[in-house]
Amino acid sequence: MKWREITEDEVKNTIREPEKIEYSTKGRKNALKHINEKWIKVTFKEEDGIIIIITVMDKNK
Repeated sequence: MKWREITEDEVKNTIREPEKIEYSTKGRKNALKHINEKWIKVTFKEEDGIIIIITVMDKNK
């Protein structure tokens, strides 16, 4: 996340309060949220009540 200039708080905020959820393969979800000048996309899955982050990206780049 650091080299993509996305903070941990931005990732948590995107998962907790997404503007949009897209369903992906293998039971994964994509949470999207506009924060400041960025459109953040967090791909994650839930297993046994635990959220596992797969990838994080700024969709503007």
